[in-house]
Order: sequence, then structure tokens, then C-alpha cells
Amino acid sequence: MSLGETVTPLIPLPALARDLGVARLTLKDDGLLPTGSFKARGAAVGMSRLVELGETEIVLPTNGNAGAAWAAYGARAGVKVHVVIPRDAPAITREEAIAAGGDVRVIDGLIGDAGKVSAGLAADNGWFDAATFKEPYRLEGKKTMGFEIAEQLGWRLPEVVVYPTGGGVGLLGMWKAWQELRQLGLLRGDRLPRLVAAQASGCAPVVKAFQTGAAITEPWPDASTAAFGINVPNPLAGGLMLRDLRESGGCAVSIPEEDIAEQRRAAFRREGVHVCPEGACALAAVRALAASGWLGDADVVVLNTGSGLKYPL
Repeated sequence: MSLGETVTPLIPLPALARDLGVARLTLKDDGLLPTGSFKARGAAVGMSRLVELGETEIVLPTNGNAGAAWAAYGARAGVKVHVVIPRDAPAITREEAIAAGGDVRVIDGLIGDAGKVSAGLAADNGWFDAATFKEPYRLEGKKTMGFEIAEQLGWRLPEVVVYPTGGGVGLLGMWKAWQELRQLGLLRGDRLPRLVAAQASGCAPVVKAFQTGAAITEPWPDASTAAFGINVPNPLAGGLMLRDLRESGGCAVSIPEEDIAEQRRAAFRREGVHVCPEGACALAAVRALAASGWLGDADVVVLNTGSGLKYPL
């Protein structure tokens, strides 16, 4: 199923690079995809495969953008989509899913609570459970971020890629994509990027586990952040993310709320790019890593995972 997905641009950010103290900074802007977020990547591939398998009705939990994307692709495919969403999720994403014909069920709690309700609905009604990592096809869609970055840079990968991290599908997908490209001999050089997981300080289970040397993440208590897409206190793939971060030689960084808000304004004011709060978190992580000396003179690519138009400044 397709809604006209395109290769999203790599936008050089020279003014922000100077401000943040890095040699070269580039933004991959997935806010330009259908439904206004990178969730279109997983929904396009996942929905296409589910149609091939004969599924006609699915359910998934969401922090907002995934529900909007899967509802839209469901409308395209003729598949009924049920969405379970926390009450505090961005209202516009809920309205998107409803407008696309999705059956939207609002719950009190966080994404983990939505996941429990979604799993129960799947079991009770025989609907396909399309939750993150309960089907493999969303991950295959997110791999396209890694493929595109490689192709756009002439098959030589950047030294550092910073990704706003919640459930971690994109982070794992990119790492998988680059390994496959290397195995196929398509990359110029064997070096893969150092991955950075950027999280909000109000919900940073991956950061805590990385810094303490743990092999798995532990649930984050009282999770809260305006970057709601990464408000995932107990990511199912926490251990896999930690593995890939360490294998890449990367790290994980948590960012205060005020820094996320300021970085959103700075990106728009200095470069004209209207990033989502999650993308701003990743840009703020660049500032923190540059100040610590961790980046050195690295060539840095940051993922902006959604359109800033969904989130009033």
C-alpha cells in the first residue's frame, strides 16, 4: 500500500552546526512523509504485508503518530484499524486517526497501558495485533531510513547518527539496514555510524541502562515529556537497543524539557526547519555531546521524526 512515500531530504544545517559546536550537521526530515511522520514507513510496509496475508482488521497501541499513519494506510487498503491511545497524546494525531476512519479508543495511562488494552482487544476479537515488535514488518519499513541515508551520501555513511528514541524501531531498523548493505558490499568503507539514542530526561530508561552498564532496561517511573512520541517508559526492545548502541560505539543522552523546547525554537529561527519535539530532543543531544567533546569533528546526521506543524510552538 502506498500514499506516495518519497525519499526524505537531508538538509544541511550550517548555522545550527556553528551554534551547537559541531563540524557538520545534517537533518533528515521525515516530517515530509505522508501523515506527517516517519511512522508512514512502517505502516506502508506493514499494511502491505498484512493485506498479502489476508488480514482485514487490526489493532495497535500508539502515542499518536503511529495510529494516524496506520489508520490512513488502512483506509487506503480497505483494512479496519482500531487504535488505543493515551489521553495525553497530542490531540491532532487522535483526530487524524478518526478522520481516516480509525476506531480510536482513548485510555488513561501511558503507552504500556494502551498496549495491554490493545492486546486484550486482539485476543477477544480475533484482530491482528500490530503493536511494535509483535509483527516484523514495521521494522522492515523503518530500515528504509538507513537505506536512504546511505544512498543520499554516496554510500559512505556519516560518523554519527542521532535518533530520538522511544520504542526504538527506527534505531534498530537503521542498524539492521547498514549491516545488510555492508554484507552486500554496497558501502564505501566498513565503518558504520556511532548511534546515539536521545531521550527526554522525564523518560530515559535507555539512557539509565546504558550509563549503568545494564543489559536490559527497567521501567521508568512517572514518565512524562512534551516529546510524547518518545514517552515509552518500558520499551519492549530495550535490550536490543542497548546491544546496538554499544556495538556501534555510540551512547545515550537525556535532555531536559526546557532544552527541547528551546531547541525547537532555535531550529526554526536559525534554519527555517520546523521540527517536532522529538527531533528537537535529538538536536539538543548534539549540543550536549559537542559540549562534552564526545563528537569531536564528526559528521552528524539527526533524525527529525515528525512535522512541527502538529505541535504548536
